[in-house]
Amino acid sequence: MKESKFLRVAKDAALRAGEIIKPELGKIHRYREKGENDFVTEIDIRSEEIIKNVILSHFPDHEILTEETGASGRSNYRWIVDPLDGTKNFIHGFPYVAVSIALQVDGTLKVGVILDVGHDDLYWAERGSGAFKNSERISVSQERELLKSMVATGFPFRKKEFLDIYLRLFREIFLRSSAVRRVGAAALDLALVASGVFDGFFEFFLSPWDIAAGVVIIREAGGKVKSMFGEDELSGNIIASNPYIFENLKKIVEEVVKGNELI
Repeated sequence: MKESKFLRVAKDAALRAGEIIKPELGKIHRYREKGENDFVTEIDIRSEEIIKNVILSHFPDHEILTEETGASGRSNYRWIVDPLDGTKNFIHGFPYVAVSIALQVDGTLKVGVILDVGHDDLYWAERGSGAFKNSERISVSQERELLKSMVATGFPFRKKEFLDIYLRLFREIFLRSSAVRRVGAAALDLALVASGVFDGFFEFFLSPWDIAAGVVIIREAGGKVKSMFGEDELSGNIIASNPYIFENLKKIVEEVVKGNELI
């Protein structure tokens, strides 16, 4: 397929960031706490600087929204960047981390790139052109029964006051599926849904940079992604899966959280 310049720049930025992250995998890292149970390392900052520099060298007038420094610029073209998803994993030497870069044009997600740093796997998609892992086309799983599905999730670590609701939801999905897994990096969870490893995913209170790239890739891989409660697709309360188990997952979420204020 012919790649747009936007996609080429996103892939280049992710790979360059990965070059400084990968040698640091498996080490124990110093960090500072930027919020309750929310951490940042020097490598997060360096990775973000590299990504921003690559993007701005090609598109100096574009807006960039990043995890560590927030929004800069103002444009109909908005890049949404997580320079190191899975920082807690990274701090403890657990090598499941990712770089996530997406481009939104006039409010529509157009490009998504996720680098699985530990495995040197690059997931990427451009709206209307399919989804890929490295050079191979990927698609979501064909599992049609939730009872036989493996579902990924993440804990609401920044909103522990909602833990009881989450645990009720976890229990119901655990009982009605084959297995539930937690990787600790939402971007990787979404990439693995897109490639058919996981059949579905759910989580509360994520940020736009956690999920933007994954939304593009899953949809281009034939999957479905929606917010839990009809909010903006990047609200952070997310259900993603292949098209066959999606309605069952959505129904369970609605049953459990009905009447509970999450947003």
